[in-house]
Amino acid sequence: MTNKTKLRWGILGAARINERLMPAIVGAENAELVGIASRRPGAAAETLAKYAPQQQGVKIYDSLDDLINADNIDAIYIPVANQEHAAWTLRAIAAGKHVLCEKPMALTVADIEAIEHAAQQHHVKVMEGFMYRFHPQHTRVLEIINSGVIGEVRSVRASYSFMMRPARLYRLADSVEHGGGAMWDIGCYAIHSLRLFFQQDPIAVTTLAKYVESGADIASSGILDFGDGKFAHFDFSFERARRCEYEIVGTKGGIKCHVVWQLPGDVPVISWWTEAGQQCEERLPVANHFELEIAHFSNAVLSDTAPQLSLSDAKSNCRTIVAALQSAAQGRVVRLDEV
Repeated sequence: MTNKTKLRWGILGAARINERLMPAIVGAENAELVGIASRRPGAAAETLAKYAPQQQGVKIYDSLDDLINADNIDAIYIPVANQEHAAWTLRAIAAGKHVLCEKPMALTVADIEAIEHAAQQHHVKVMEGFMYRFHPQHTRVLEIINSGVIGEVRSVRASYSFMMRPARLYRLADSVEHGGGAMWDIGCYAIHSLRLFFQQDPIAVTTLAKYVESGADIASSGILDFGDGKFAHFDFSFERARRCEYEIVGTKGGIKCHVVWQLPGDVPVISWWTEAGQQCEERLPVANHFELEIAHFSNAVLSDTAPQLSLSDAKSNCRTIVAALQSAAQGRVVRLDEV
């Protein structure tokens, strides 16, 4: 890989997220889109024509395995159904491919451990696709925290929601045990961001949830206990107006990120305050976190460096999600050392 300037990408599926990821691969200077596959005849070609109509030389595959085994593909992006992520990631690794797997990487910690072992065995890089982490606004939030201006972080709140449209009802077709529902779809973002700002894993979680007939959660709220009176609150739903924000409160002040899921043309806004009377609103440069994610992972492979989001991080996030789901199902506080 050291003599290459571009990582050759294949996309394993014609999922809706390609609206963002396909242009990101095309736009990243160190990436090249060379293939897309779908199990639905014609879906891959339709997706390419819709989201990257000017892109030439991209091969269409009607078999996922054929794309995985293609010699001219270095890395694979996996956006198939949640319950299939682990299995297809393992198949791609076995074929010697680097993998960017859309969140959640897997539904169990054991599956991520298997992925970690396989990646080490086959000398490939694997990362979970939390694109938001690559937006500069979160780096700026961390800079403000590390400056000490808001003191020690004591509380974090994350809210993620939108009204479910008929075209997205597939998200509720499966039970939480099979990867369906709000927790695996948007709750994983909330938990991931809460963990980031405490820089540690929680020790316990308590969750309340509303379920639909399939056994999928459509709304959940809960508290992560990080010990010593440090708590994180999460709230997410498919039946509320759009919210995508987090707020951090320390011993001297607080910070708010007003829009976490930035669209490519959005101007990021963060605000912070202190008990001493400081009030500040910062507008940051426009950035495309999908393209930054692709560029980062491509660079990690080409330069043989570790991806920013480790498999240890993926395991910790999965463990927290599983504990939260268990808490909601059993109506009790669940300690993470039980999971």
